[in-house]
Amino acid sequence: MKKTYLLILFLLASITHVCAGTAFDFSNQDTARVNQLNKEGFKARFSDHDATIAKGQQALDLAQKLNYINGMAEAYRTMGIGESYANHQAKAISDYEYALSYFKKANNTLGQAKVYNNIGTLYLTVDYDEALEYLQKGLAMAQSINNTELMAKAGLNIGSVFLRKKNLSLALEYYTKSEGLFKELNDQDNLIICMQNQGVIYMRLRELDKAEEILLNVHDQAKARDMNMSISSIDLDLSSIFIDKREYDKAQKFLDEGVNYAQIAKDDKLEGDFIYNSYQLELHRKDYEKAVGILHKIYVRDSTAQASTSALDLKLMQDQHDQQEKQKENELIIERQKNDRVKFWWAISASGLLLIVIALLVGNVKRKAKTNFRLTELNAEVSRQKDNLDRINHHLEEIIDERTRDLQIKNKKLSEYSSYLSHQIRGPIATLKGLMNLEKEGLVDQEECINMMNKCVSDIDEKIIDMTDILHDPKRTSF
Repeated sequence: MKKTYLLILFLLASITHVCAGTAFDFSNQDTARVNQLNKEGFKARFSDHDATIAKGQQALDLAQKLNYINGMAEAYRTMGIGESYANHQAKAISDYEYALSYFKKANNTLGQAKVYNNIGTLYLTVDYDEALEYLQKGLAMAQSINNTELMAKAGLNIGSVFLRKKNLSLALEYYTKSEGLFKELNDQDNLIICMQNQGVIYMRLRELDKAEEILLNVHDQAKARDMNMSISSIDLDLSSIFIDKREYDKAQKFLDEGVNYAQIAKDDKLEGDFIYNSYQLELHRKDYEKAVGILHKIYVRDSTAQASTSALDLKLMQDQHDQQEKQKENELIIERQKNDRVKFWWAISASGLLLIVIALLVGNVKRKAKTNFRLTELNAEVSRQKDNLDRINHHLEEIIDERTRDLQIKNKKLSEYSSYLSHQIRGPIATLKGLMNLEKEGLVDQEECINMMNKCVSDIDEKIIDMTDILHDPKRTSF
């Protein structure tokens, strides 16, 4: 019985394990797809920020279906990166906040550190102190888990804060540390950015030749890796260097190239910076008419930008509200999914227990049927044995009756024999005793006495033989 229970439990456990293994394989494949989408989006950040946002949204949709918390967090972070490269700071901050909340829910320190680093990067052009606070928080987390990659990125961004605060020596110190870490990691993309920023420092230190050498080197590397945003930014720096060095043709070359890459990258801010550098170039060339035209263009652009700022802010506020509503909806969906999963597993457990109970009941019924069949067989066997005993007892009774009758007959014969013996034998014996007494007294002749005694003995012997025949011959019933 115990073996049967154990076998049933083992089979159920095996089926559950197979089903769970299959579900786990599918889940692994889906979560791997989420991770792949996030990686593809992150990789496209320099060349196509729209693709970054699209990939992040795809990853988010799939992660929500799977209730994959880390996947949702990374998807929001990827979209935030795309929005930041598109200069949509409000959307980026919103996405980063969602990412941070999900990473905290998943207790993912590395993810939180990355988001703090991303938020700090966003504040680089707005609030240096706020940026530094977030970046140092991210750096501390990266150091706590000894993550070299994140330490290098945080150091790079902290260096950028000090660069904007015009603390060039401290900025160069952080860049140098990050450069060593990026080389160790073989992270060429971030190494290019780090070296570009070093070139900017040397440009501000008026070491123009050294700055030119560094920036031309990273310019070629960025082109080889299709880093459109970085190429455009490097072109802007190189144009500034060549304007200062009065190499106007080279400056014009990098301005033209940079504008094209800025347009490809869809970076309005960089396009505005290139227009300003074009104004500086024409001013240095003393082509005042063209310079005034560019200046008017800058004024119109700034006026248009200012006019659209209010509408953009309203749109961003609306987008942020929509994002919050979407977040609430997502949280409700996640909660429902959790409840559905709990209900599903409860149903599976109940089904499993029901199957076990059914199996036990079936087994019990089978055992009872088998036991009843066995008892029926035993009852039939007992009945057969009883019938046999009854027949044997009846036969024994017949034998006993027969033996009793035989004994009665023999007893009767013995009684008759005793009477016969007493009657038939006693006479000759009495005669012998009388002859012996007569012979002792000498009243009879000895020879005659002997003859008479022989006759008595012969008579006794015949009686004994006759009596024996009667006892052993059933046909003879009387003496």
